[in-house]
Amino acid sequence: MLIDLYTWSTPNGRKVSILLEELGVEYTVYPIDIGKGDQFSKKFQKISPDYKIPVIYDNQDQRFIRESGAILLYLSNKFGQFTGTADYHWDVMQWLMWQMSAIGPILGQAHHFLYYNKGRSAYAEDRFKNEAKKLYGILDNRLKDFEYISGPGKGEYSIADIALWPWISRFQRHQINLDEYPNVYKWYRKISERPAVKKGYDIPLFGNKIPT
Repeated sequence: MLIDLYTWSTPNGRKVSILLEELGVEYTVYPIDIGKGDQFSKKFQKISPDYKIPVIYDNQDQRFIRESGAILLYLSNKFGQFTGTADYHWDVMQWLMWQMSAIGPILGQAHHFLYYNKGRSAYAEDRFKNEAKKLYGILDNRLKDFEYISGPGKGEYSIADIALWPWISRFQRHQINLDEYPNVYKWYRKISERPAVKKGYDIPLFGNKIPT
């Protein structure tokens, strides 16, 4: 196989498996069960010094790449797809960075306080629920005139969409009603129907249904 993927069923992990499916690249999956602490093994630490998934190994170029955003950039540039046409490339990059600087960190905290540690801190729950609503509002406003987050006309499917979508797929953990964000909901459902997204969402555990 061309790519080795060390991953688990998280939004960041699914970004990469979805992109690999979209690219049609052959890859081998190595599950890293973060619930069991596989990420802290000495073997995995050699390729991920901060114990994070996902990580890929490119067997062709003999190179490890970690950090999900960097992996998306590496793969999309290697295969020349999903980075946006020349006029919109940097707009795609801006939305990709927004996912990494805002959507990921804030919604990750929403997972922690609203889902995994509910009832531990009313202040934290209120804060991150409100922050989640703000981010969904920004995304909804952007998608008012776009089918995809960036690109000519109504937009063009890109790594920015691939990065954002797995985080939005956990809207239930964010206590978000997608009916209140109709543009996000339309975008979310449209991407949900892509065959590569369905396959990539189901990695590395099988039987996961995309939330609707």
